[in-house]
Amino acid sequence: MKLLAGLVTSVALFGGVQFLHGGAVQSAAEEAAPSGTYRLTANGDEAACAVQRGAELSDGLSLLRVAPNCRKLMPGIERVKFWREEADGTVAFSENGIDPIVTFSVADGDGYESYAPAAPLLALNNE
Repeated sequence: MKLLAGLVTSVALFGGVQFLHGGAVQSAAEEAAPSGTYRLTANGDEAACAVQRGAELSDGLSLLRVAPNCRKLMPGIERVKFWREEADGTVAFSENGIDPIVTFSVADGDGYESYAPAAPLLALNNE
């Protein structure tokens, strides 16, 4: 009898979760899927590298993957691990989620331009 009650409870809980999520079941792998790939360039140079924004960890904070060759554009940028987007649209890359290594503002058109540090000027555009 206890087994039957446990089974009924489990089915009810599963059904409630399905109802709350609109019937969609999403795996952890799907939730961690990257949400954007960008091309990073310095000073309008033809040299570029890939930057990939990953899963959102909290409001405005996402994982970030920077290609190792980005070091050629700005030494130290290869260490960043986080993308933080503020309410004003600015984006900061950081190693610890707090202290920015580079900060971007929304550019004319589609993308971002760095303003801190002042040099090198970096452009970040959707691919």
